Amino acid sequence: MSTNHVAIWIDHKEAHILYFDAAKNEIVKANSEHPHLHHKAHEVGSGNAPPEKHYFHTVISAVADVNEILIVGPGSAKTELFKHALSHDPAIAKKIVGVETVDHPTDGQILNYAKAYFHKVDQLRGV
Repeated sequence: MSTNHVAIWIDHKEAHILYFDAAKNEIVKANSEHPHLHHKAHEVGSGNAPPEKHYFHTVISAVADVNEILIVGPGSAKTELFKHALSHDPAIAKKIVGVETVDHPTDGQILNYAKAYFHKVDQLRGV
């Protein structure tokens, strides 16, 4: 069954996949245990955690049947998820209508934000 809209709140620890039908909501947890990496002087590399392809694939695959996707989150994981979708799941990437920065809202606040966001998208499309 296809759903019209979904909001994904994501960071490097977990993703909240929030459908407008609350019975479908789910949380996907990352398998890694590196919440923060810090750059040390005189060492090669940025000190950032590498993208977790399996984690991103699990999240993006969960919304394959959705018509429109909004990705939100506080850090870089949201853009990494978007880039993963572009590279590995281009059909799903076409359904992503926005990638926005939000801090750590409740699931209800995310849904309210997403409803307003999708309403604006629909208005721009003349729907």
